[in-house]
Amino acid sequence: MIKSGETNSRSFPGITISTDLVITGGGLSGVCCAITAARQGMKVVLVQDRPVLGGNSSSEVRLWILGATSHMGNNNRWAREGGLVDEILVENTWRNPEGNPVIFDMVLLDKVKKEPNITLLLNTAVYAVEKKDAATIRSLKAFCSQNQKEYILTAPLFCDASGDGVVGFLSGAAFRMGAESRDEFDEKFAPSATYGELLGHTLYFYSKDTGKPVTFIPPEFALKDITKIPRFKTFNAKDFGCRLWWVEYGGRLDTVHDTEEIKWELWKVIYGVWDYIKNSGNFPEADTLTLEWVGAIPGKRESRRFEGDYIMRQQDIIEQRTHEDAVAFGGWSVDLHPADGVFSEKPGCNQWHSKGIYQVPYRSLYSRNISNLFLAGRIISASHVAFASTRVMATAAYVSQAVGVAAAICKEERLLPADIIHEGYIGALQQRLLKTGQYIPGLVLEDKQDLVQLATIAASSELVLTGFPGKPLLKPLTLSVAQMLPLPEGAVAPVVFHAEATADTTLQLELRISSKPGNYTPDVTLATRTIPLHPGRNCITLQFDAVLEKAGYAFITFIKNPLVALHFTEKRVTGILSVFNSVNKAVSNYGKQTPPEDIGMEAFEFWCPQRRPEGHNIDLKYQQGIRLFQAESIRNGTDRPAGQPNAWVADWNDPQPALTLTWQQPQLISYIDLVMDTDFDHPMESVLMSHPESVMPFCIRHYRIKDAAGNVLAEKRNNYQTHNRLEFATPVTTDTLIIEVEHPSEQVPAALFAVRCY
Repeated sequence: MIKSGETNSRSFPGITISTDLVITGGGLSGVCCAITAARQGMKVVLVQDRPVLGGNSSSEVRLWILGATSHMGNNNRWAREGGLVDEILVENTWRNPEGNPVIFDMVLLDKVKKEPNITLLLNTAVYAVEKKDAATIRSLKAFCSQNQKEYILTAPLFCDASGDGVVGFLSGAAFRMGAESRDEFDEKFAPSATYGELLGHTLYFYSKDTGKPVTFIPPEFALKDITKIPRFKTFNAKDFGCRLWWVEYGGRLDTVHDTEEIKWELWKVIYGVWDYIKNSGNFPEADTLTLEWVGAIPGKRESRRFEGDYIMRQQDIIEQRTHEDAVAFGGWSVDLHPADGVFSEKPGCNQWHSKGIYQVPYRSLYSRNISNLFLAGRIISASHVAFASTRVMATAAYVSQAVGVAAAICKEERLLPADIIHEGYIGALQQRLLKTGQYIPGLVLEDKQDLVQLATIAASSELVLTGFPGKPLLKPLTLSVAQMLPLPEGAVAPVVFHAEATADTTLQLELRISSKPGNYTPDVTLATRTIPLHPGRNCITLQFDAVLEKAGYAFITFIKNPLVALHFTEKRVTGILSVFNSVNKAVSNYGKQTPPEDIGMEAFEFWCPQRRPEGHNIDLKYQQGIRLFQAESIRNGTDRPAGQPNAWVADWNDPQPALTLTWQQPQLISYIDLVMDTDFDHPMESVLMSHPESVMPFCIRHYRIKDAAGNVLAEKRNNYQTHNRLEFATPVTTDTLIIEVEHPSEQVPAALFAVRCY
C-alpha cells in the first residue's frame, strides 16, 4: 500500500520529452501529419486533448470526412485525396463499410500505434509555450488529466493542428478571427455583418429503434418552443448524425472562449428537437425510437486562422490560380453559413462550387512570424472566404501531409519552414510528396532513383477500347447523360450507339469538352447533332464534325428524352466514367449553378457520376479504338486519371495479365511500389453512409512478382489498398521482373497506375 504523511504542497510528476517534431492536435489533420512525418524518419510527439483520435471525424463528434469529392456532387473527377487520407479512408471502407464511428476510432488508433516513431499522448492538453526568443518556440507544457502527469515537450519544429490554434495563439503567432472586408482581398463573396463573420458549432444525435414503445421526458433546460427554429418543419424521425449539420449555433460569439456556452445552447436545441419528435404527436413512427447518443463536445467549424507568407483568398479557389509552391489541392465548395445558424431565417449554408480543383500553396502552411511553427488543418493561412472551402477535413488533412514531409526536409537540411521557399527546396518537397501518393495538380513525379525509368516494359496485352463486350443494359434516358472518353487530339472518330424509342422522336447529342485542361466541367460545346429515331431499336453511327486541339476527356452527351432508352453496360474500366446532369441538394447542386452577378462565382452545369451499383457506362462503340492504356503509363509520373487514364489496363480477354520489366544489366532492388486503382472518384465517407462494396471494383486483389527464372519474389492476395510496398529483407539482384496480376472481376480488367523499383 501507499501511505503518505502530511506536507504543505505537492506537485504532479514531470516528464520531459525531446523529439524532432511536436504536433498539437490529434484530429485527422494531426494524425495524417504525424504518420507522414514518422514514415519520413522523424521522431514525432502527437499531443491530443481527447481520449480518441479523429477530432470531428471521431465517435465524439461523428462527422463524415469529405473533401474535393463533395459527395460526388460536383465536377471534380477522380479527386479523392491521396497519401495518408486515401490510405485511411480505403482502410476504413474495408473494415467498416457500414460507417460505424467507433470502428473508425479504432482504425485511426491502430494506424498511429503501428508507427514506432510516434509517441502518442492522449487526454493531454497543451497549456503553455516557452520561447527561445520572440520568433522561436523552445517547448510546450502539457497536462494529462488521466495520469496526472505534466509534460515538457521540446523540439526544433512544432506543428499546430489543434483546430483552435492553441500553440499559435500562445506563441504570439499572427492570426485572424472573423471575416475580412470585401475590399481587403477584393473578395466579392465576403459576407456582410448581417450574415455574420463566423461559422458556428454543431452537435449531433443518434436514435435507435427498440422495437417497443419508448417514452421521453425532456430535461428542464430543453427548448420548449420549437418554432423558434425557423426550419423546425424539416425535422423528422429519420434524420440523425451529421445529416443534421445545420443544427448550428455560435457564430455571433467567441467560438473559442464561449464554446461551453455554445454547447449548452446546442444541447437545449437537441433535447428540444427530440421532445418535439417524440411528444408532439406529429411523428407516430417515432414511438419505438430512443435517443441512443448525443454529442458531448461540439463539432467546431471556425475559430482562429493564422497568417503565413501567403493568405489564400476567394480567387485562388474560383479561378483555380496556380502557385509555384503548390503542395496539395482542395475542391470543396466555398461554403459559408449564416452566423445565427439554426436560428437564422436564411438557408443553413451558401455553397458555391468552382469548376475544378485548386492548388494549395506551401507559403500558407507556416507562421509568418514564429519561425519554427507549421500550420496544419483548418487554421492555415486563408481568408474567411477561402477558409470556407479549405476547412473541410479531407482537404485539411491532405494539406497536413505536406507539412509532415516538409518537416522531414527541415530536419535533414537544418532548415526552418520558410527556408524551404527561400533556399530553393520547394521542388524537392513537391517531388517527395508525389512519391508518397500526394497528387498535386499540374505536377508529375520525376524520380531519377526509380529503376523502372531505365527498364524496357512489355505487357501481355494492352486494352484498345473499341467498345464494351457483353450483354447491354437498357435504361431510360430520364436524365441527360454523357460518356466521358479520353481522346487524342485531332478529328473525333465516329461513335456507334443503340437507342430504343417508344415513338417517333428525335435525340439531341452534343460533343463537349472543358474550357480548362484538367477540369471536368463540360462547358464548351464543339458540335451538336439531332438524330431522328423511329419506334424500336435504332443503331446510330454518330459523326461529329469536330477537332480536338488537345488530347483530353470529351463528353459524348445525350440530352434527356423520356421516349428513349439507351444501351448501357455493366463493364467498368479505369479512367472511364459516365456522368449525369443530376441534382444533389446535399451540396447545393441543382443541376446548374446560377450565382448572383456580384459575388465572383461562375455559372455552369453539374455533370456527376452515380454511385454504384448505378453509374453504368454507355455502351458506345468507338471503332477507331482508344489507345491510352499502354504499359508505358506506369512510369509517366501521375498515379490517377488526370487528362487521360494514366494506367496500364490489360485486355478484357487476357487470361494471365502480366507486365515484364527488363534491364540490360542486373539491378539491385530493395523494394517495389505498386499503385492500384481504388477509385479516386468514390468519396468514401467515413461514417453514417454505407458503401456498396468494401473493396473498390477496379483494385487488383491478387498478384505475384517473379524473376526471369520464374522464382516468386513476392506475392499478395486479398489486396484492397492503393499503395503496395514490397520490401525485400535481402535485396534482390535481377535483370527481369515479371508482375503477374489477376483481373478484379469479369466486369473489370486489371489496371495499374504505377510500378516503381528502388
